[in-house]
Amino acid sequence: MRIAVEGCMHGDLDNVYATLLHLQEVQNIKIDLLLCCGDFQAVRNEKDLESLNVPPKFRSMNSFWKYYSGEKVAPFPTIFIGGNHEASNYLWELYYGGWAAPQIYFLGFAGVIKFGNIRIGGLSGIYKSHHYNMGHYEKLPYSEQDIRSIYHVREYDVHKLLQIEEPIDIFLSHDWPVGITAGGDLKALLRQKPFFEQEIQEGTLGSKPAAELLGKLRPPYWFSAHLHCKFAALVQHEKDGHSTKFLALDKCLPGRNFLQVIEIESGPGPHELQLDEEWLAITRKYNAVLPLTIRNANYNNVHLSIEQCRQFVRNKLQTRGSKPFEFVQTAPCYKPSQPVADGVFHGFYKNPQTEALLQFLELEYLLNKMPESRKPAASPASLFSGCSIDYYGEDIPIDDIDDTEDFKEVDPEYAQEGLILSSDLVAGID
Repeated sequence: MRIAVEGCMHGDLDNVYATLLHLQEVQNIKIDLLLCCGDFQAVRNEKDLESLNVPPKFRSMNSFWKYYSGEKVAPFPTIFIGGNHEASNYLWELYYGGWAAPQIYFLGFAGVIKFGNIRIGGLSGIYKSHHYNMGHYEKLPYSEQDIRSIYHVREYDVHKLLQIEEPIDIFLSHDWPVGITAGGDLKALLRQKPFFEQEIQEGTLGSKPAAELLGKLRPPYWFSAHLHCKFAALVQHEKDGHSTKFLALDKCLPGRNFLQVIEIESGPGPHELQLDEEWLAITRKYNAVLPLTIRNANYNNVHLSIEQCRQFVRNKLQTRGSKPFEFVQTAPCYKPSQPVADGVFHGFYKNPQTEALLQFLELEYLLNKMPESRKPAASPASLFSGCSIDYYGEDIPIDDIDDTEDFKEVDPEYAQEGLILSSDLVAGID
């Protein structure tokens, strides 16, 4: 099976797909799947831009809406996770995962899916310590602070991923696991990104939860993005001698290393997306304590055993089958000739895919459940007396704004300069 991996998409689906189609033609190969490591920007219409954490002057429809509307169809099955520049209102509809457009599957805030016999896990968002032990308290319409916190990784979602016992083949995270730089060419990285040095020395470059997941899950492959550079590393796991090949990739721009194609041994097919039994069992077990205020989950209120949940899910899948639920449009699609009026809040859309999944698992729909008032009982900032949270300067400087100014149509042959073709992910390291 040939799998293409892309770094930060930033809504530029047209150029990424064009590059891969060009590659198939000139190399006479078939690509079976595309994975994207975040900042996908699944923007359906102009209202979705209001939930996108980028300065207003850089908010652009880009090309996802064409695939959402059906004007275009993705030429490859595509799986993506969320980053820190997303249409967070849409991704929240698909919190548990689902089709964001035909052929384009969102893995959820945390999730596991199967493609053929390849098991793919992922964690959306980026790590910020001041929000990690909170619940998903943000409610539509998002405030300026909400759109800068909703994509922060929460302990509840990581806790669910840490319950996985069966092997994961590939894992995706947007930011890097903290400490990953020890397994690669650090000098070359610092020549490219010298301002990383202090954070690497302080042990703050990257995600602590991602590092915990890396140590627990020990997948053969781990892909990330976020820092807009290519970096490869090899992690040797002491427990069983297994190793993880790590690769971070850039964003889709001319001359950047934004794509990797790897070959993985797999069964004969069919290569289709399938719901994962173990992950559905974990979801069933923990859904009742999904935290929707600033308070984290109370795991003492979890009463189902994983064995009970596993048998329940197995019986359900045997009856229904394991295909994900069908894509349904939930919001108006962008029409260049008919801009949406400013200031109109369209409310929260209940996504039929999410409803169907929860009905399948016989679980309550909780996502838009609110306290008596729209705001949480205490504001997040009130938890930190004597200090302030910097929502506006929270991200490592990764030249997003400068790159946005350089965006232009990428000729596929030119874009191929940013493509890495290898069956050996970290050649020269292992």
